[in-house]
Amino acid sequence: MAFLIRSGTALYHAGIKLAAPFMPKAKRWVDGRKGLWGRLEVKASALQGCLWIHCASVGEFEQARPILESVQRERTGLPVLVTFFSPSGYEARMDFPGLTHVEYLPPDTAVNAQRLVALIRPKAAIFIKYEFWFHHLSALKKAHVPTFLVSAIFRPSQPFFRWFGGGHRALLRCYTHLFVQDDRSRKLLASIGIGQVSVSGDTRFDRVKAVVDTNSSLPIVAAFQTAASYPVLVAGSTWPADDVCIAKALRTFGRPIRTLIAPHEEDVAQRDAISKNMPAPVTLWSKVEQALAASQPPSTEPGVPPEEDLLSAMTMVMDRMGFLSRVYKYADITYVGGGFGPGIHNTLEAAAWGKPVIFGPNHQRFAEALGLIEVGAGFPVRNADEFGAVLHRLLHDQVALDAASMAAFNYVAQRTGATEKVMQGIRGSL
Repeated sequence: MAFLIRSGTALYHAGIKLAAPFMPKAKRWVDGRKGLWGRLEVKASALQGCLWIHCASVGEFEQARPILESVQRERTGLPVLVTFFSPSGYEARMDFPGLTHVEYLPPDTAVNAQRLVALIRPKAAIFIKYEFWFHHLSALKKAHVPTFLVSAIFRPSQPFFRWFGGGHRALLRCYTHLFVQDDRSRKLLASIGIGQVSVSGDTRFDRVKAVVDTNSSLPIVAAFQTAASYPVLVAGSTWPADDVCIAKALRTFGRPIRTLIAPHEEDVAQRDAISKNMPAPVTLWSKVEQALAASQPPSTEPGVPPEEDLLSAMTMVMDRMGFLSRVYKYADITYVGGGFGPGIHNTLEAAAWGKPVIFGPNHQRFAEALGLIEVGAGFPVRNADEFGAVLHRLLHDQVALDAASMAAFNYVAQRTGATEKVMQGIRGSL
């Protein structure tokens, strides 16, 4: 089974390289790793005895961030290496302040894994949620580096708990300790003999609560919110299928709604489709930003009457990254994308502000989505008609909207504290 895991990983890496000439994201994955070892060797002396944190992408970094910030407060001067698997994670956080170095995860081979551990000699390693890399974990264990899995969640359908999962179970034994989100995960691990486990909860709750507590303003969104007396829908991390559902629901809804929509990726074709299909007039965040910075009256999109101010547009498309968690503050209702594809994105960023959250049908693997549904703050939809029905229920009944909003806020507020539980378990290794 271990051979199959290694072979599967090798085939996956080979597939990415073969796809690179045809797929922009695969090309970024390949190109980003060029020069990786040269960059690491330049930083090697500064990284000796570092804390190595590995995240798949931006969402996992947000789970790591409360721990990272706690470590930086308590262990001033401790070098920190953060690695990412995905280009989107690396590109978004490559300049994050206070880190010794940010890098791509070297491809998971025995040679690469041993070379990395020998080069940086980490004091401890933290992997986030779903990161199970055979060679990297094996190299850390062989070098006796304390290694932790944080904010993990397990389901019976995963290979660890199947008859063929022996190799996968071996990966779990490489971890010094696993911090899991819920007691079901602990019991599943106990059923296969994995006992070095604590139920800590999900550090994302601490991260989104910190964003709310900071309560920093976004003048562009505040101006957009107040420019017209219509409800505001913030749709975050959307994919094209989400956009289609939203646009159809808004076209058939009987009441004007202003929408701020943030595509999950910077894709010009998706942005153009949104501009074509969403309620007009449509503007871009960047155009409003530029106009306000120049202290000039905002100009309009082609075809929009000159007297129409960009801030009075019915739809604003976010073509800037890094603001979404704060944008939700200005919504009456939110939508989180991904649910018409593999799975939804971060619903907690919206719920933390006390906003009801709508999402697509593929949400069953996400504990926070199920929790929000249970408390009356999450609303799954399968199509535009169901989307419109939720909008109608909440926007025509202030009592229902207030109840859903309070349920969302309380759901997050009652589940903070995971970071300190993790810190209690890793302090002795730092």
